[in-house]
Amino acid sequence: MTNKRYQTLRLILGDQLNASHSWFQHQQKDVLYVMMEVAQETDYVRHHRQKVLAFFAAMRNFAKALTSKGFDVHYLRLDDEQNTGSITDNLAALLARYPDAQLQCQLPDEYRLDHQLRSWAGAENITIEWFDSEHFLTQRNCLDKIFKSDDSLLMETFYRHMRRRLGILMDGDKPLGGKWNFDADNRKKLPKNVTVPEPLCFANDVSDIDTMLSNCGIATLGNAQPQRLLWPTSRAQARQLLSYFCQHLLPYFGTYQDAMALPEQHQHAWSLFHSRLSFALNSKMLSPLEVVSNVVEHWQQRPDEIELNQVEGFVRQIIGWREYVRGIYWRFMPNYKNQNQLQHQRDLPAFYWDADTHMNCVRQAVQQSLDYAYAHHIQRLMITGNFALLAGVHPDHVDAWYLGIYIDAIEWVELPNTRGMSQYADGGILATKPYVASANYVHKMSHYCSDCYYQHNQKTGDKACPFNSLYWHFIDRHQQAFAQNQRMSMMYSVWHKKTPSEREQILQQAQHYLDNMNTL
Repeated sequence: MTNKRYQTLRLILGDQLNASHSWFQHQQKDVLYVMMEVAQETDYVRHHRQKVLAFFAAMRNFAKALTSKGFDVHYLRLDDEQNTGSITDNLAALLARYPDAQLQCQLPDEYRLDHQLRSWAGAENITIEWFDSEHFLTQRNCLDKIFKSDDSLLMETFYRHMRRRLGILMDGDKPLGGKWNFDADNRKKLPKNVTVPEPLCFANDVSDIDTMLSNCGIATLGNAQPQRLLWPTSRAQARQLLSYFCQHLLPYFGTYQDAMALPEQHQHAWSLFHSRLSFALNSKMLSPLEVVSNVVEHWQQRPDEIELNQVEGFVRQIIGWREYVRGIYWRFMPNYKNQNQLQHQRDLPAFYWDADTHMNCVRQAVQQSLDYAYAHHIQRLMITGNFALLAGVHPDHVDAWYLGIYIDAIEWVELPNTRGMSQYADGGILATKPYVASANYVHKMSHYCSDCYYQHNQKTGDKACPFNSLYWHFIDRHQQAFAQNQRMSMMYSVWHKKTPSEREQILQQAQHYLDNMNTL
């Protein structure tokens, strides 16, 4: 670090790599930009190795880019002797060195970091000048402006509001194509004869970071090839990934966005037609408006190749769901993190950590997550999430697993998706019904069942798929909570039509599986 006197210290967190931010539009000689790799961020949950490698590599590339443009950057590596491992302790040391400097921060997207910085500043009588991250299309309190009460927080309402406000896929006041939502066209199983394009994977050599993690004793999970990290670690690579998606994957994205395939049948089953842009977005190397604008532009240029349902499904994820879950997060935190409305208490089965299970769908989804730090939304919601919900796993354990294993998992987006959408632990704030399903859904949307130890069409017996009896066990034990839910009424009607003997056999089968979950 130089002996210059700085008037301003600007903190850049690891998920604030926004090169378009107003902070970086003009050079100021008395401003020091502060970035740091800290143990508090590597250790608050056990992260996937690729996740830590990707974030640190992206941070280092961002710092290099700032330096090359003439900005002064103070970058603390994890193994730096001056690094205390705490963001606020490191800041305190810098402020002691530059006692006349004003601390400026962009609003953190995680409640815990926001709370940490504000509590520290209040206790130490430090003034923080706050700035927006200039990334999202909405503010933290966006739901307050759109909805009158917590009883009507429908994502579809939010999505339509965003479409109108931004003028995206609109024909005046009407949605293009005459419908707001083409989800009904986006639920197709992937035919075996469909060719899945090779995904764009990078080969970033992050061996030095990997060695540092080992030397510092950072505990991680999952697999990694540090000489060939496949995720984008710079804005240039992120833009390449966006362009590749638009050119090669978008024409089939919507149609097969819910499909699940086997590696033996489709070489690139792990990625299919998904963009895999979530890490670049959540680290802010790409902006949501930039992504959506590129996708819409490609569709407009190739209307004969790309149908509207492919584009609408993608746009809905970015300007609808992504912004909506962030609004949910900030409206209900910090209490949201403690919600457990269904009072589930079981531990997460061991196979979530090693994929050692006879259930082929779970084995495939978990192994893919361990190998790539990635699974698409249906694998997360309807395979690993569905099983955890049916099995009654405590949402704290589910949150920790999802937050750690996925490259794109930052709490503002992970928590509502997991505790709310996946586990229904928020009692229906986010979803109008629990997302539970039997093996019939897995068989309908995937090829997993064809090569499974268990039989997807059996409810009882040694080879009966655990999803079947566990599904009815869930329906039965939560009858008081869901019997009046209109979206669940048909399932309760089916359950009550079964004979007492049938119900008893199914429940006994489910209890056997619950008592022996680690051996499934």
